[in-house]
Amino acid sequence: MSSHERQVVRLALLSPLPGLVVALWLLWSGEHQASVRWTLTAVLLVCWVVLATVLREKVIRPLQTLSNMLAAVREQDYSLRARQASEDDALGLAMMELNALMDELRSRRLGALEATSLLRRVMAQIDVAVFAFDEADSLQVVNATGEHLLGESANQLQGKSASQLGLAECLRGEAPRTIDLAFRGQRARWEVRRGAFRQDGKPHQFVVLADVSRALREEESLAWQRLVRVLGHEINNSITPIKSLSERLLQLLQRAPQGEETRGQLREDLERGLGVISGRSEALSRFLASYTKLIRLPPPKLCDVEVSTWVNRTVRLENRIAVVVEPGAPVTLHADGDQLDQLLINLVRNAVDASTETGGGVRVRWAASGGRFRLFVQDDGVGLPETANLFVPFFTTKPGGTGIGLVLSRQIAEAHGGSLQLQNREGARGCEAVLEMSV
Repeated sequence: MSSHERQVVRLALLSPLPGLVVALWLLWSGEHQASVRWTLTAVLLVCWVVLATVLREKVIRPLQTLSNMLAAVREQDYSLRARQASEDDALGLAMMELNALMDELRSRRLGALEATSLLRRVMAQIDVAVFAFDEADSLQVVNATGEHLLGESANQLQGKSASQLGLAECLRGEAPRTIDLAFRGQRARWEVRRGAFRQDGKPHQFVVLADVSRALREEESLAWQRLVRVLGHEINNSITPIKSLSERLLQLLQRAPQGEETRGQLREDLERGLGVISGRSEALSRFLASYTKLIRLPPPKLCDVEVSTWVNRTVRLENRIAVVVEPGAPVTLHADGDQLDQLLINLVRNAVDASTETGGGVRVRWAASGGRFRLFVQDDGVGLPETANLFVPFFTTKPGGTGIGLVLSRQIAEAHGGSLQLQNREGARGCEAVLEMSV
């Protein structure tokens, strides 16, 4: 029993003690029968003990209730309520105020939980990566996009330093800014935003990474589309009369009578020149027609595409070398089958072009995990000397190439919400194209 409770019990026993002594003195000093004396003495003593016990309960029980409720507040349990709450006395008023405090704390906690739940849902749905670091640059919070970007779950990432995650540069320097970062072997352009907050009184930083590569490529594509439209309009306006005139002159020369030697030489020169004009006009028309594919890619018409059937059917179109298809897990994509055919034809053709220079082979395989599908096209060529211009329209290193195959393929991949990457194979000769899409 605590000292406070002992004092309460002592006071409860001492308070009626003077009256009890007087009553007993009067009882025993008077002329009463012995049975009456002992009976009244027992009654007085029992009443004394009962009254002391009741008094103790009236004082101690409310204090215990207050103690239990305060302990519940400390443990963030706001479900307890005091039953003696009343405005009639000071103790009841204190209980009533404590009940009101519990209701207010419960309401605020519920609001905080709902706000936290909403924040987590928003962070899970946004397509930017969010990371929160403590004062030691250790990762504390990461959203689903950040997990996918780094290729690990939140439990695996928490506690790792920014240097281990390749994010140290994001915690330094100006913000917002745009930088080049590589994650899982793929380099892209990222916009970095950074902010500060405090948790448990300690400073923290959060970093937001947004992939601007696709947006930049879309702007680049729009610029090229506008350029192609203008060039196509102007060049076609020139090609049509040139071609018509050259054919007309050629017909007139063919009908002209044969003359002396100089006239014959002139005729030969004119025929050769006009033939060149006509041939170049045809080549320029084909050139422009091929590039118009870049600006006329229709939206995908989605249907179920069984990967094994699609891959095996498409690679059989290549007859220069036998393309090896490595069997993979059964996968069905919701995509435009015709556009996927065109994409894979371009990738296989490029791989075969590279492998025929070295006498190597071409292999196609696929895998699916975590809701993502990946297709790999590998060749045994000489590899990529540089990758900066791979997806630049019109750029090509092949004689007679148009420079639109890879650009068109990446447009198809991105129209399906996926991506296309080309990289040199690690530890082996050749190049690897990687198509990634959602299953």
